[in-house]
Amino acid sequence: MKSKLWVFQDINLSQRASLAQALLISPAAASLFLARGVTTPHEATVLMSLQSPHDPFLIPDMEQAIERLHRAVNTQEPICFYGDYDVDGITATSLYLSFFGGLGAKVRAYVPHRLREGYGLNLGAVQRLHDEGISLLVTSDCGTTSHKEIELAAQLGMDVVVTDHHQSDEVMPQAVAVLNPHRADALYPFRGLCSAALAYKVAQAYQLRYGVAGVPLESLLDLVALATVADVVPLQDENRSFVREGLHQLSRGARCGIRALKQAAGVTRECTAETIAFKLAPRINAAGRLDDAMLGVRLLTTDIPSEAQQLADRLEQLNRERQRIEVDIMAEALASLKGHALPPALVLASRHWHLGVVGIVAARLVDRFQCPAIVMAINEEGMAKGSARTTGGFDLYQGLAACRELLESFGGHPSAAGVTIRESRIDEFRAMFSGVVAGWTHDSVKVPTLNVDAEVRLDEVNFQLIQEIGSLHPFGAGNPEPTFAVTGLQVMDSRTVGEKHLKMTVRQGASLPFDSIGF
Repeated sequence: MKSKLWVFQDINLSQRASLAQALLISPAAASLFLARGVTTPHEATVLMSLQSPHDPFLIPDMEQAIERLHRAVNTQEPICFYGDYDVDGITATSLYLSFFGGLGAKVRAYVPHRLREGYGLNLGAVQRLHDEGISLLVTSDCGTTSHKEIELAAQLGMDVVVTDHHQSDEVMPQAVAVLNPHRADALYPFRGLCSAALAYKVAQAYQLRYGVAGVPLESLLDLVALATVADVVPLQDENRSFVREGLHQLSRGARCGIRALKQAAGVTRECTAETIAFKLAPRINAAGRLDDAMLGVRLLTTDIPSEAQQLADRLEQLNRERQRIEVDIMAEALASLKGHALPPALVLASRHWHLGVVGIVAARLVDRFQCPAIVMAINEEGMAKGSARTTGGFDLYQGLAACRELLESFGGHPSAAGVTIRESRIDEFRAMFSGVVAGWTHDSVKVPTLNVDAEVRLDEVNFQLIQEIGSLHPFGAGNPEPTFAVTGLQVMDSRTVGEKHLKMTVRQGASLPFDSIGF
């Protein structure tokens, strides 16, 4: 575990005073704005306010998508919403079902099984859905690179609409519409939407064009908030508005399945982004990791309390099993590294590891060693599949692209990706990928850093400052929770609580005593 270098921002004191006076805010809050590059009252006002929704028709192919959906709704043509097995795919699929089902459309859902089918569209599923009478397939969180699968659908007479936010190739698949903000020709002003947010934009566009909505659009924002936080997309621009309103929906428990899930997770207080990240999302994800992700879709779309409670209890059970498996894999991974020099990147694989949990272990290794990590499970046929996570700004998608000659497939984002490789090529890939990472980090700072927004005095930490910070929520990726530093503290009392947590009572000069805790 590497200790962190604290990095303090250089704050111009005259700018701070001017900003605090213009906005009638505390100097500490003004320091926070300046640390984030906000230097004028107008910029600060924009940051504290919420972004109005952008025109959904600026997303490429939106017209084609809603026209095709409208035709299916009017003719009672069966529509299948096909989602990925993580929170983003599950919530996007649930959103589509809720909205278009509310219009009276003939809808169904399909989420591939992680172990049997793997990520994204697959040829077998396309063939089965065609055989079952599906003629319109709408993907969520997958499809941008599914050229063969969409080609098969076209040959079978099925139309495909892709809703996806993964990095895209220059050549789009031959679908009716490919809704992806990362397309080179995208004019949409914000590229940070997750797939559930894209599904919401489809619903928004449909209502704008045809004047009807299956359900009130705002009632869908709890699903968008779940996905936005769980998928770690930037909490900027529209996403802040989506998550803030979605958190109100989650706190109220307007959705039957959410009420049951909160009860199973022991959530009794107002929901925050942390509630999603640490309580709700892991339980929804557990369905796709260890069982069938359709459990999550059923939970988020049912209006029967007894069914919701049964599903939530099952997800709670799966999440506990996931935690146990995670501990075992992490212990084996650490044991395999013991006694060896730490390489630029970690590439680990085993025939004993569970594919549904390796992504979490990769993230844990990144946190521990501050370097990119790829953790894979090898199946009986000698094919390794797994997840990659990164740190320090290293672009995983580009790093894997540099090694594509050794990979069967890969895809994802700059910060998280999936890989498939033959077991016989893992050693060669490990060397090549470590070389890519080493080249990137050659001139960069290797010590992990903790960015401190501002130094404050304890007597500045008051209700006014808390309110001012609250105007910037929700916090998460792209809008990190503020970090303040206090120096010259006197420790009045200290003790160990819980599992090795340090609790202290401190004060600074003549300030009131403050309780603090370190994890």
